[in-house]
Amino acid sequence: MPGLRIFCDAPLSDSALQVLKQGTTSHELIFPRRGTESVLAPTEPDPALDTADVAFGQPDVSGVLESKRLRWIQLTSAGFSRYDTPEFRSFAKLRGLIVTNSSAVYAEACAEHVFAFMLAQARKLPEGISSRCANGSPQWVALREGSVVLKNQSAVILGFGAIASRLLELLSPFDMKVIAMRRNPRGDEGVPTVTPENLRGALGTADHVINILPDNAASAQFISAERLDWMKRGAVFYNIGRGTTVDQEALSASLRSGHLGAAWLDVTDPEPLPDAHPLWTAPNCYITPHTAGGHRSEPETLVRHFLENFSRFLADMPLRDRII
Repeated sequence: MPGLRIFCDAPLSDSALQVLKQGTTSHELIFPRRGTESVLAPTEPDPALDTADVAFGQPDVSGVLESKRLRWIQLTSAGFSRYDTPEFRSFAKLRGLIVTNSSAVYAEACAEHVFAFMLAQARKLPEGISSRCANGSPQWVALREGSVVLKNQSAVILGFGAIASRLLELLSPFDMKVIAMRRNPRGDEGVPTVTPENLRGALGTADHVINILPDNAASAQFISAERLDWMKRGAVFYNIGRGTTVDQEALSASLRSGHLGAAWLDVTDPEPLPDAHPLWTAPNCYITPHTAGGHRSEPETLVRHFLENFSRFLADMPLRDRII
């Protein structure tokens, strides 16, 4: 395939940019007038995109819709809500535009992050680390008796993709009963599945409810007051999907009432939460600042994932992490 023009607006480190340049030596890299600082930041049109065959990063949606030659977009995120609209999907189908994301890059880190949440909750690490109680004291006894093991507990995973698949592998030694919720089960999940319409029974028996839902119209505030009430008393809720998928006021109320045992959140809406938001002071609520996908050399991993797909694209092979 003759030399292609590759638009890149990803915020890459110098070392990652060098890897990208080395992997695209017979092609032309083009950059926007103004780069993006975050995959969640608003984007703006750039004339360079209209001259590109391939885009790597988070190209502006309006610019994509105006493009005449763009053939493939690889996003530098697992989430793709700004592109997940009927208008964009219709445009992509009409033009034969391929869109891939970077789920494979973030699956390991995100799965390990929620697994760490689960272990910390089971072993009451926040309370233990902040305590100086003496051996044999009432607080010491409470910490020991309050700790549990994950073995033979139950979990429901909301949203099934690369992260959920890896999390299942991490949980497999614990012989947990896991049910996955998927809007359209495919039969290859490896665990029993339910759809949103028959989720209530699964939520009522789960010790752990793990939310990995993306941000889209169908998932907006999916974790509602009603669904929180469906969860069994003492259940623990985890969110590494998107903050917009949770009714955060209802979540705070459920924690304060004692219905939920705890909540571990890596995402909120907005990020960060305002200082006065009730979740900051809700009992047993622990929040990390959207760091679940982060890992050392993340920019280089993103570039290598793109280059692997770029090789596939040049060879007319199926691309990894295709979403459109």
